[in-house]
Amino acid sequence: MSFSVEPSSSLSATVVFMAHLGLCAAYIQGGIVKLTDFPGAIDEMRRFRLAPPAMFAVLVIALELLASAMILTGFLRWLGALALAGFTLLSTLIALRFWEQPEGETRQAAANAFFEHFGLAGGLVLAAWLDLVRNASPNVW
Repeated sequence: MSFSVEPSSSLSATVVFMAHLGLCAAYIQGGIVKLTDFPGAIDEMRRFRLAPPAMFAVLVIALELLASAMILTGFLRWLGALALAGFTLLSTLIALRFWEQPEGETRQAAANAFFEHFGLAGGLVLAAWLDLVRNASPNVW
């Protein structure tokens, strides 16, 4: 049994777009929620001791939405993906410090979320790498 993928097919383009949408879904949702509930976004920044909170809220909203748009449209996709990967790693280290929590369900949930975010960052790095490879070799999907 053999399997092949035609890089220029509309199915391939759809699969690539859906994969990128999956990578960006949490950032799009997060950006929209923060944008539509700006006081809540400011409270979130305060909870994580980021000051000034309004400035950080604006920066996070802009990063989540603009980097996602870059990934989905293919405009400097590698840069948008690396920006979200870096943001994800940094925010994970700030928000999911499971090693500081007492043993129990809450710590386990935070540890799971920490490593899920680490995996998401890895997927974003892969998206950046593939975009750079594709741009260097236009015949690759």
